[in-house]
Amino acid sequence: MRQGGGCLNTVEKSARRKQRYRSVWISDVHLGTAGCKAEYLLDFLRHHECEQLYLVGDIIDGWRLKRRWYWPQSHNDVMQKVLRKARKGTKITYVVGNHDEALRQFLGLSFGEIPIVEEAEHVLADGRRLLVVHGDRYDAVVQRARWLALLGDHLYAFILRVNHWYNHVRARCGLGYWSLSQYLKHRAKNAVAYIYDFETALAREARERGYDGVVCGHIHKPGIREIEGVLYCNDGDWVESLSALVETPDGRLAIVEWRERGVEPLELAA
Repeated sequence: MRQGGGCLNTVEKSARRKQRYRSVWISDVHLGTAGCKAEYLLDFLRHHECEQLYLVGDIIDGWRLKRRWYWPQSHNDVMQKVLRKARKGTKITYVVGNHDEALRQFLGLSFGEIPIVEEAEHVLADGRRLLVVHGDRYDAVVQRARWLALLGDHLYAFILRVNHWYNHVRARCGLGYWSLSQYLKHRAKNAVAYIYDFETALAREARERGYDGVVCGHIHKPGIREIEGVLYCNDGDWVESLSALVETPDGRLAIVEWRERGVEPLELAA
């Protein structure tokens, strides 16, 4: 039996019904890096079906792959699973982020029936309109100081390596997954201020463009809340939070974590 991430034994899996949603958003998978929790995502995809799947940027980490090639079988399995869903009728949209920015040269084209776009619009079952963007275009560090963003990426990779071995020890002790990087972000005042500014910028952009809300990724902090009258949703990531944003058939939104006990709604927006 595999441990963690909603990975159930054969008997439990065969008896368990798949969760079905109208829409699912995932981002910041960072395939091509050692920090990617591809096995968790693969298990999530196996247990969830939807009409519309949005890949909201940084699915493949081109920054890291340029420096060092890393592509284990589990990362290939994730890609194959996504393509298989597209072939079976799931409508999939790939919104480009900064780590997979090389795909911006293919905007407007489709790969395996998956269109590559800069942004998308999603209409919820109740009629609300959501802007779907990765979010890097609203990150002042990425846009104005690329060298600082790259330096931060190196530091982030180091923290994730430390976190990997720490969680390896925790697993041997029978303890669940814990994110060092998330803990550090929540403890650092500058990080908290950065996240607040980012969320506010996205919400204002959505409001100025006439949307009811926005869905993004980029900062690896899942959440659903209202900011200045606009619904702000961040689907999280598959490096730290192991989370996705989902829409129920009646248009409700929830954050789902996929760690040890399967589906765990963190928040629910009406």
